[in-house]
Amino acid sequence: MEKNILQNKENEKFEMKIIEVKRVTKVTEGGKKLRFRAVVVVGDRAGKIGFGVAKGKDVENAVQKAKKVSMNNISEVPIVENTIPHEVIAKYKTAKVLLKPQQKGRGLIAGGQVRIICELVGIQDISSKLLSETRNKLNIIQATIKALNKLKVKS
Repeated sequence: MEKNILQNKENEKFEMKIIEVKRVTKVTEGGKKLRFRAVVVVGDRAGKIGFGVAKGKDVENAVQKAKKVSMNNISEVPIVENTIPHEVIAKYKTAKVLLKPQQKGRGLIAGGQVRIICELVGIQDISSKLLSETRNKLNIIQATIKALNKLKVKS
């Protein structure tokens, strides 16, 4: 995983993490076409998160494209006292994620991709659980972001 600092048009600083780079092959009549697929997540540690997936002829090209897509897919997440406002469950394809708020000081109790996303959003006290059997990183990321987008601030 790689970490970079990016800036968008409003001069907000975003941190970028490369989650996965995979070699993918498309078999055609003329032979095999080799490409690379990159999954990138960006966040400002203050409530904004975005992710992107892109393919390219080489790794650097794929990462640059994914970074551009992730900067265009930024969404805002409500954070209340370093945690989320309420419990939420979200499902994307086969991945199902449960996110629960925690008391101040409990820490980030999450693993893998959910942990990376929560760190980049800026959530410090949360507990999560994968409720599905899948280990597909892309589906878990999308389910987590879907769960974060479901959050509403209670007045």
